[in-house]
Amino acid sequence: MLYAIHEAAYYASTPWRMAARAMRDFWGSTINPAHDSPLGRTITASADLFSSLTRRYGKPDWKIDQIMVNGSPVRVRPTTVWESPWCKLVQFDRDMSDMRRAGHRELDPAILIVAPLSGHYATLLRGTVEAFLQDHAVFITDWSNARDVSIMEGRFGFHDYVDHIQEMLRQLGPRPHVLAVCQPGPAVMAAAALMAEDDDPSRPASMTIMGSPIDARLSPTQTNKLAEERPFTWFQKEMVYTMPPPYPGTGRRVYPGFVQLYSFMSMNAEKHQEAHRKYFEDLVKGDGDNADKHREFYDEYLSVLDLTEEFYLETIDIVFQKHLLPKGELVHRGRLVKPELIKDIALMTVEGEFDDISGIGQTQAAHALCSGLPAEMKIDYVQPNVGHYGVFNGRRFKAEIYPRVKDFTHRWDPPMAPQKRPNLTVVSG
Repeated sequence: MLYAIHEAAYYASTPWRMAARAMRDFWGSTINPAHDSPLGRTITASADLFSSLTRRYGKPDWKIDQIMVNGSPVRVRPTTVWESPWCKLVQFDRDMSDMRRAGHRELDPAILIVAPLSGHYATLLRGTVEAFLQDHAVFITDWSNARDVSIMEGRFGFHDYVDHIQEMLRQLGPRPHVLAVCQPGPAVMAAAALMAEDDDPSRPASMTIMGSPIDARLSPTQTNKLAEERPFTWFQKEMVYTMPPPYPGTGRRVYPGFVQLYSFMSMNAEKHQEAHRKYFEDLVKGDGDNADKHREFYDEYLSVLDLTEEFYLETIDIVFQKHLLPKGELVHRGRLVKPELIKDIALMTVEGEFDDISGIGQTQAAHALCSGLPAEMKIDYVQPNVGHYGVFNGRRFKAEIYPRVKDFTHRWDPPMAPQKRPNLTVVSG
């Protein structure tokens, strides 16, 4: 019912939103003599803010057409190289002639960046991708919005997620690297453990886990406490709703993205209110640079997707309530997941000092679980003065975290003949 009410509210506000846009365009037009007056700027700012707060934010573009390598521009093209109804595996092709002109002649390690399926689109990791593109052949999981997947495609739960990770690693060829950002950490570790036990030729050469709830019992945050304090039936009854028309996923039970977004924003409500107040003031002052930065951030932050009922509830159950992986009780398709059998997948964990989503120690727990790995194949790093977002994006990520991860992946990249490197160009299902 809540989803239907949300949709009704959006469409009911459409006339007001259109009126606000018309008012913004009229008073903000340079041909209006009053556009630069205090009154004109105030009306324009008010209309712009109303329109921004009530409009719908679609899936953002990657906007990665070019990177800089050794000070030279290199063209980049995102290409889908494998897909299912639930995910696209996106490869970022770097123009090799540009790479040679930039003086880069090494064969770069292939890395699969597993983006979180927790409300935001994979484009939230745009900065992460741009950093890794300098020294890696980059692939990323672009998860589907559940509302865009027909109910005829069936279910998609935690174990389907693990299956997808294994299949995408196999698409990359022998011994790629894998990077799990936040939520996918437990699933990535499960996939790696299963592939290690099978001696799968595509098991990762290294596994980097960043700001992830490997063991959510350690240093519990507000998010962890909510998951533990509420009974499982509460999440079933209060957080899952039926998708209304006119979407392809009509009839599917989902955890709506707008509910997740409200949860995110309520944790830092004062910060978001202050950001929008400052945005209004910048518009009134005519400070276009700061206003553009605000738009750029919130265009991404307010773009959310829906999760399937089964994936959301199974994640709550497996990761945040029963803690099956750290307790050694996670069973996948009838098989007990055994991280202790990981013998040749190097492990690096990265945490942020002020992470309020995955507290200090939750990611580090991966080292104790991978007891079969020698100490020299493990690295634990805690980045000072960053929160959750700063673990995988921003100035300190690029200057202090990424160089360490790059050195780690390059150190453990096995020697391979060029023909064995992934060169995927065909989409398969």
